[in-house]
Amino acid sequence: MADAGSIMSIYDDYYADGKVAAKREIASKQSVGHIEAILPGETFEKVLDIGAGEGAVLDKLNKRKLAKTLGAVEISTSGIEAIKARKIPSLKSLDVFDGYHIPHSDKSFDLGLAIHVVEHVEHERMFLMEAARVCKQLYIEVPLEHTRNLNRAIRMSGPYGHINFYTPLTFENLLNTSGLKVDRLMTFAHDLAYEQHLAGRSKGWVKYKLRTEFLKVAPKAAVRNMAYMAGALCSTK
Repeated sequence: MADAGSIMSIYDDYYADGKVAAKREIASKQSVGHIEAILPGETFEKVLDIGAGEGAVLDKLNKRKLAKTLGAVEISTSGIEAIKARKIPSLKSLDVFDGYHIPHSDKSFDLGLAIHVVEHVEHERMFLMEAARVCKQLYIEVPLEHTRNLNRAIRMSGPYGHINFYTPLTFENLLNTSGLKVDRLMTFAHDLAYEQHLAGRSKGWVKYKLRTEFLKVAPKAAVRNMAYMAGALCSTK
């Protein structure tokens, strides 16, 4: 079993070569869109990005003024350096953490974000309980990759560090069994820009249309057969 120190070393240079950062820059735009869909028109005093990566989401939240002040914790030192380089005006705290211990006091943030983090985490419930300790509400987003073609999902997502795979039901069960109350849960298809980044202009457009229409017409069948994303707004105890 890996300890926190070994996990930190795995992700230490995760953003150093820019390959993951390029993908996350595009993905961050759709994730911020999901936050706005599940929290329409809402703003907060203090928001904490838990597992902030290289800061793409933070940068967009700053521009959209979701919160008066932003905080961030990140396991990767290369991610921390990338966040610092962005010089985000509303970012007031930035800390390295080991994935399970957040250096902030109880309920010190109004909203915590864990966007495409939980699929990387060895001890999911430990992570979520610690996030709930620090934040009054949580927005958690994960890929829904546990489809009929799970073998392919494991093969394709492994290089990006995914070790947990979810359906809508297993994701909701994880949240409930972590002591969270799920207030809203939504399923999202990938944006056109993300599909085209992965598959090219023409093939990406076809995949975008297929995925979005399938989800509209037959949502239960869609998530059994194709990968999507789920975002959940949760209350913490």
